[in-house]
Amino acid sequence: MSNSYDEAFERSINNPNGFWGEVAENCHWYKKWDKVLDDTNKPFYRWFVGGELNSCYNALDVHIENGRGDQDALIYDSPVTDTIKKFTYSELRDSVATFAGVLAAQGVEKGDRIIIYMPMVPEAVIAMLACARIGAVHSVVFGGFAANELALRINDAKPKIVVSASCGIEVAKVVSYKPLLDRAIEIAESKPERCIILQRSAETATLIKGRDLDWNDVMKDAEPHDCVPVGAADPLYILYTSGTTGLPKGVVRDNGGHLVALKWSMKAIYNVDAGDVYWAASDIGWVVGHSYIVYGPLFMGCTSILFEGKPVGTPDAGAFWRVISDHKVKCLFTAPTAFRAIKREDPNAELMKNYDLSNFKSLFLAGERLDPDTLKWAENSLGIPVIDHWWQTETGWAICANCLGLHPFPVKEGSPTKSAPGYKLKVVDDNNNPVKAGEIGALVVELPLPPGTLPTLWNNDEGFVESYLEEFPGNYKTADAGFIDEDGYAYVMSRTDDIINVAGHRLSTGAMEEVLADHPDVAECAVLGVEDKLKGHVPIGFLVLNAGVQRDLNDIIQETVRMVRERIGPVASFKTAMVVKRLPKTRSGKILRGTIQKIADNKEWTMPATIDDPIVLDEIKEVLQSIGYALG
Repeated sequence: MSNSYDEAFERSINNPNGFWGEVAENCHWYKKWDKVLDDTNKPFYRWFVGGELNSCYNALDVHIENGRGDQDALIYDSPVTDTIKKFTYSELRDSVATFAGVLAAQGVEKGDRIIIYMPMVPEAVIAMLACARIGAVHSVVFGGFAANELALRINDAKPKIVVSASCGIEVAKVVSYKPLLDRAIEIAESKPERCIILQRSAETATLIKGRDLDWNDVMKDAEPHDCVPVGAADPLYILYTSGTTGLPKGVVRDNGGHLVALKWSMKAIYNVDAGDVYWAASDIGWVVGHSYIVYGPLFMGCTSILFEGKPVGTPDAGAFWRVISDHKVKCLFTAPTAFRAIKREDPNAELMKNYDLSNFKSLFLAGERLDPDTLKWAENSLGIPVIDHWWQTETGWAICANCLGLHPFPVKEGSPTKSAPGYKLKVVDDNNNPVKAGEIGALVVELPLPPGTLPTLWNNDEGFVESYLEEFPGNYKTADAGFIDEDGYAYVMSRTDDIINVAGHRLSTGAMEEVLADHPDVAECAVLGVEDKLKGHVPIGFLVLNAGVQRDLNDIIQETVRMVRERIGPVASFKTAMVVKRLPKTRSGKILRGTIQKIADNKEWTMPATIDDPIVLDEIKEVLQSIGYALG
């Protein structure tokens, strides 16, 4: 018997024009499209060609016209500054229209690029939507990125204006942004004409006369600007992701396909409606922040939470429960690492009992593999659906998900369930041939990709083909490895370069991490393969223990070694694990496995620009040296 998910999936694959054309009718268009899917210039597919729209109008103005002007659009919750501020749809639209006027007064026109280098403050969202309002292309760079990394993005995007702030606040630490921005502009070849700086109370930045403008000053006298119609295939934003060459890749998002896919995903995947409160506990510097703090919820008419804080330490491991309770959050989307941090500090979920979570209906996790132990802890503690889903900066929304708004499926540990409608996911071998159900291979998506995904890289069509389409012709390369079982459930085991060859056996480090995470004393873990002259690679485990564990560390290590041997087998050759205080991560919570591996293999490595705390790598190096690795 078919269900709503099966029907949507089959139609999206077999009749994408009909399926997505119907979905697009639920959006506001100044001019309807000439063609839903333009495939005349393969592999550069384009969606809704000929159509004209405005993303800001669909995020704000349309809801005001439909009677939601007094509903909260954005709730800014900042425990690091002890601030809660709410914006109705009318208030947010007025602020956005005013800042759009600021940009226009500085000569910004449709197609110009604006870099936004800001912390998690409402003005960052206002700047993004103001760009969309006048057809400018925004590129958000994570606040606090190193000057050199910011300079690389300035050189590639060539922005007319940079919008920034005097500082960011990391729990109790103030991070000065303006010196980083000044240095980036100094070393960049491309120079922005103006910088608009938001002065925060924690720190006042020195402005450069003739170049820098104060946000509050320019907002005082600005004339509000109306929405400007843009083409569906015109770029909405550029979001940079790390490239294999060390140069960032500018992922392009179009206006039309992005609007259609994200608005549809809010109900189909997350099961939220207009008026519901939705919270993506991420950062606007990452794709999750773009898709599900700003655009998706506002396209749908939801109330979106903008959180400037951490899952632990602002002030404790009950921070998330407080936000959910205070603002009646229906759906939370965050990274598994956030829940591992909460679980580590409060393993029995005692702090959860202090809050009213009666409005909380679903938890979605993504950004890295969800280990079964964290899944079970969240399910048992919350008593609501805990949904793993899988997507990438490039796709902009979920490749695989348990689509709660279509037809929920039983959860299988370790799987983000099935392909979302629009994605024909396959598993292939190195020669691009399909493999049998249950066999590990490269995860690829058959072209064309659905709306909302990247049409190309900024000014780099050749790099787009080379990075994503060349290796597996006719398919998009996810660079993830995994398998699909006989029920159609996908399992994303690891990045393809995390499949290690141990004495001729292809093994997933992700599968070993699942085993280690199941140990009752382990809060978080990572497994990587280091070079071995005899076996090619051998796996090493890194264990972060739950708070308060007093047991002998050697006993815990031997237990984890035994668990891997029992569940995966002696073939894994898993013999070495070590306890560390913490794991090096990006600011979005992803473990820097590749960097650890280079250190262990005594290979040249550079400090990642996205690292949350560089000191952690020194700690890892010391531990590796203690057992004979990282001797360089």
